[in-house]
Amino acid sequence: MDAFQPVPALAGGLLIGLASAVLWLGNGRIAGISGIFGQLLPPARTVVWRLVFLAAMVLGALAASWLVPGLGVGGPGGAPARLVSAPPAFGIPTAVWLGVAGLLIGLGTKIGNGCTSGHGVCGLARLSKRSFVAVGVFFAVAIVTVTVTGIV
Repeated sequence: MDAFQPVPALAGGLLIGLASAVLWLGNGRIAGISGIFGQLLPPARTVVWRLVFLAAMVLGALAASWLVPGLGVGGPGGAPARLVSAPPAFGIPTAVWLGVAGLLIGLGTKIGNGCTSGHGVCGLARLSKRSFVAVGVFFAVAIVTVTVTGIV
């Protein structure tokens, strides 16, 4: 966080907003990744656009990493991205830590009827009351998580 660079952050935010607007205006769908991914199994009637969207998201990140060498946590020239390690004080292996975290995220998106992309990007843009509450809960839980684990 000590190497924040506003231009890449602004460009990324604009691209996320553009992708969300194109999906909403072109397909009438909200760009909530948990909903898009969650409807693949069992397959919904509209599988093709979901696969195209998810593939484009992954391929776009791959293309960005090739076009901007060294793009990582600290921006161009910064440290490459890496998985976080489990806090040593908990005595839990990192693989178990990440597995439990993934399951909790999946459960949270099911209970919250959406994820940060759906509520935070699209829901707030539509002035959804439910999304304002969800994003508030996301931030509160993030603050508690960072306070408890000490991982930033």
